[in-house]
Amino acid sequence: MDVLTATDITKNYANHTALDSLSIRVPEQSIFGLLGPNGAGKTTLIRIINQIIAPDVGELLFQNKKMSSAFTRNIGYLPEERGLYKKMKVGEQALYLAQLKGLSRYDALQKLKFWFKKFEIIGWWNKKVEELSKGMQQKIQFIVTIIHDPKLLIFDEPFSGFDPINVNLLKEEILKLRENGATIIFSTHNMASVEELCDDIVLIDNAKKILEGNVREIKNTYKSNTFEVEYEGGIGEAETILPKEIKILSTTQDHNITKVKIQATSSGHPNNILSSIIPHAKIISFNEILPTMNEIFISKVNEKFNIGNN
Repeated sequence: MDVLTATDITKNYANHTALDSLSIRVPEQSIFGLLGPNGAGKTTLIRIINQIIAPDVGELLFQNKKMSSAFTRNIGYLPEERGLYKKMKVGEQALYLAQLKGLSRYDALQKLKFWFKKFEIIGWWNKKVEELSKGMQQKIQFIVTIIHDPKLLIFDEPFSGFDPINVNLLKEEILKLRENGATIIFSTHNMASVEELCDDIVLIDNAKKILEGNVREIKNTYKSNTFEVEYEGGIGEAETILPKEIKILSTTQDHNITKVKIQATSSGHPNNILSSIIPHAKIISFNEILPTMNEIFISKVNEKFNIGNN
């Protein structure tokens, strides 16, 4: 079942169209990447999902029921622009925000203490927010976003300002949230995180959807029949070893190991490439090079990416 379904969502502001007949489906218990350049319409869609604004046209369903403000307690939203009250004590503020999500004071206190201990910030409970680093403040906001166990979580640039150790900490928690039944909409410009975390994505540009689907399937769709071969032998042997229908893109050598990046025609099956090399050299490794999501993102937005072989 899809947790969220948006059909033909359109939103206009004066002479600007923020979303133009956008349709998406967010599968249950998945991490769904909401991608696009600045100004593409991502924030508008997130605001519509959170019932902050309404679309001019279109329908939004939450678990197959028409979206309304009654469902917002089933949503946890971590915005890119954080907003904690700097003069309030950390624990007092977290407790207040947790109760706004519908938790009793007792349940909120128990859950908050669990998460504060897990994130090793229990010592900051009675400190004022303004005394915390940006990373510490983001940990607090992450906790109050997930504290009420919402069915749908929306994270907008959740790793902004974090060091690598804390980024890994949050990634692990996001994956655990999915394993425990949550569905996550993940908006970011970090394509490496998209490849690492997301099951499916939608790419929006100029208010329109220009790409959607499973991450692995998209990468396979946009591959260019490019491979990397490592073998024992000299660089000069590459042209004599490899079939004529294969284009050598680059060669490097470390002692007696040569690495060759090649591009084959559509008929250049990996098995045929390997069989042509095996009689002449000892193969160390052989890998197909798939395009990164960053390359696909840039190429689709620039409309310069060819599907399939180049």
